[in-house]
Amino acid sequence: QVQLVESGGGLVQAGGSLRLSCAASGSILSINRMAWFRQAPGKQRDLVAAIGSGGSTNYAEAVRGRFTISRHSANAKNTVYLQMNSLKPEDTAVYYCKAVRVGQSGYEYIYWGQGTQVTVSS
Repeated sequence: QVQLVESGGGLVQAGGSLRLSCAASGSILSINRMAWFRQAPGKQRDLVAAIGSGGSTNYAEAVRGRFTISRHSANAKNTVYLQMNSLKPEDTAVYYCKAVRVGQSGYEYIYWGQGTQVTVSS
């Protein structure tokens, strides 16, 4: 099992910055990749950024160059960060952390955080 706890959301003016954190605990050694998704009201949940176990990253076009995903492991926790710069009102959404754990059979288990609200005012 993997538990995900997110933090760092809030209200910021356009052009400002926020850093989201997602702390994973439990069976973290078998976590293959982690990612941030976001969901605005009335819209589907979309990928924002992802990072693999080897450090490879990918970003949605809308955030490339403004957001940076990173990952740090220490003290039995695996934490993924999302540094968000030059925020725009259209970045307003609930941001969710996702972890993918690969079981011994190769089956992928998916875990989601509870979500953290990011609101960007114009």
